[in-house]
Amino acid sequence: MRALALDIGEVRIGIAASDASGRVASPVKVLPAAEVLGHARTFRRILEDYEPDVLVCGRPQTMSGEDGPQAERIMAQARQIADACGLPLEFADERLSSSEAKRILREQGLREKQMRGKVDMIAASLFLQAWLDSHGQDDTF
Repeated sequence: MRALALDIGEVRIGIAASDASGRVASPVKVLPAAEVLGHARTFRRILEDYEPDVLVCGRPQTMSGEDGPQAERIMAQARQIADACGLPLEFADERLSSSEAKRILREQGLREKQMRGKVDMIAASLFLQAWLDSHGQDDTF
């Protein structure tokens, strides 16, 4: 089972994908949100390259586990993207994924300005990995 993850932001969308076995998540790319929402050629090419079986989108939640202020918009956009792709949709808790992504990039010596854009795809790979780990090989999505 191959999963494609989207970290949906207002300006950019970070994309990550699992390997074919559904065990390891890797960052793929960051695209302008309009390209993904509009199902542009750049996003369709990623779909063709990875041939995902499921779309996993980050669900912004508060630290107490309730939906955050952006959740409704992001969940609606995720459903729109999944419908356009003809893929089943799952949501993953994305709490602290951006903070962790920034920490990882700082450890690699990047400054804040150099991180811009990279954070989104790293965050997507982090919550995708957690989702993959929680779904194991015997589970179905």
